[in-house]
Amino acid sequence: MSTHFIGEGNIGSAPEFREFSKGNDEPNRLLRLNVYFDNPVPKKDGTFDDRGGFWAPVELWHRDAEHWQTLYQKGMRVLVEGRTVKDEWEDAEENERSTFKIDARRVGILPFRIEAVTVSVKPGTREPDPEPNAT
Repeated sequence: MSTHFIGEGNIGSAPEFREFSKGNDEPNRLLRLNVYFDNPVPKKDGTFDDRGGFWAPVELWHRDAEHWQTLYQKGMRVLVEGRTVKDEWEDAEENERSTFKIDARRVGILPFRIEAVTVSVKPGTREPDPEPNAT
């Protein structure tokens, strides 16, 4: 069972990167985030109450997942798009458990608390010429 999901929240812990080998093929790369999806409801005094927020594991499978592990940071505000997936497993006492996770298609960084952004040069292109000084 899965359902389309779009949600905004904060990363709650350092991202976790894993790599799974596939023989001689390029390995599958996974970036796992723990995100709190809040539901801020405005109050009359201008502050907000969080009603119905929830934590969810977010899994992003991508070849650049290892690099993104350093890009995404605890406390960062993100917009997650993907699908919810029911994950069934057994705990240490062999009790059947289930939880929902987000199989992310995209995880966008929102500009809250961001101090700077640096964009790398597109592979196969040369650096743009610096702008001439204005006089």
